[in-house]
Amino acid sequence: MSATSPSFSSPGQSGLSSSRVLLLAAGSGLAVASLYYNQPMLGILGNDFGADDAALGWIPALTQLGYAVGILLLAPLGDRYDRKRIMLGKVAALALALLLAGLAPGMGTLLAASFAVGLTATLAQDIVPAAAALAPAEHRGRIVGSVMTGLLLGILLSRVVSGLVAEQFGWRVMFMAAAVAIVALGAALSRGLPSFAPTTTLPYGALLGSLGALWRQYGELRRAVLAQGLLSLAFSAFWSTLAVMLHAAPFHLGAGAAGAFGLAGAAGALAAPLAGRAADRHGPAVVSRRGALLTAVSFALMAVVPMLPTQAALLLIAVSTIGFDLGIQMSLIAHQSLVYSLDPAARSRLNAVLMVGMFIGMAAGGALGSVALAHYGWTGVVVLATVASLGALALRLKRAGALAPAQA
Repeated sequence: MSATSPSFSSPGQSGLSSSRVLLLAAGSGLAVASLYYNQPMLGILGNDFGADDAALGWIPALTQLGYAVGILLLAPLGDRYDRKRIMLGKVAALALALLLAGLAPGMGTLLAASFAVGLTATLAQDIVPAAAALAPAEHRGRIVGSVMTGLLLGILLSRVVSGLVAEQFGWRVMFMAAAVAIVALGAALSRGLPSFAPTTTLPYGALLGSLGALWRQYGELRRAVLAQGLLSLAFSAFWSTLAVMLHAAPFHLGAGAAGAFGLAGAAGALAAPLAGRAADRHGPAVVSRRGALLTAVSFALMAVVPMLPTQAALLLIAVSTIGFDLGIQMSLIAHQSLVYSLDPAARSRLNAVLMVGMFIGMAAGGALGSVALAHYGWTGVVVLATVASLGALALRLKRAGALAPAQA
């Protein structure tokens, strides 16, 4: 590092003002929001491109798959190179990917752009470790929690914004506006963040190899990844099909209505920080089980939606959305707490493994949810989400030693 590029990676240095925490929270939210803008717009996209439900499902699926691939292949670079330069490079690439999506002449280009958006939106997974590196040890949990709140709100409120913008101005305008917002974020990050000193000299191949070693070493990591992946599958199956379901009879609602359900999800996410306190009080394993159970019950309740009058059905969907979003966030916070305790020296890589599993689940949920909707209707989507949530609960109920590493 040069003298003009100080490192703030030491936990003893603050390196963070309230405005910088706000910048990091907003940055993580804007970056991860790019993954979800397409979901409330699927009904409109289907009409414009003449695509069926199964084909439309590949748009969110490839976005989530790109994110999982990006976490696996790009996130470890934050330990090897200046994280600020990596973030600014991803800002430029993400803006171009969103621009390509907005200009897409057909489904092929849009699918390619969706994968690129997912790949580069891993900017969010560089921002959260940056906050941890800049924070003093005595405030690290609170600061990282604040940044994660921004990330969670980005996930949920992105659907509200994209639904309203697409309904009023068209889906292309939404992607263009998102690209402009990312460029503005890049300018703010360039001015508002210091440089970061690398924490390892491991070559790239060794960094990736260490992820597999951690997976083999820790049974609790594997259980957390599998359980959160199943919950993420259920989450994505719902959100990637909701707009299509509401667009059809008997609802005939536009993208704005579908996106508005993100407000209900946001209520659940805002309550999620309480899960952190519960994990401290009762242990993260208990909280993870409660979260999985709440998620399964919330999805199961929606099985009666086709039997209800329209207004009652919409109300039940909103209430269930609050429930499963809270349950999934409870489980995620608990799983992060469990995983981070396994090896403090490898927290970034442990987080990368957890996030890869989570977003592989997201990608699978987008694809399977669309297939379920196309062949079995809304009931098929609800059954898929409920079974996946119950699978996560079953994993959390297993004995701690059930997934212990094999002995040589």
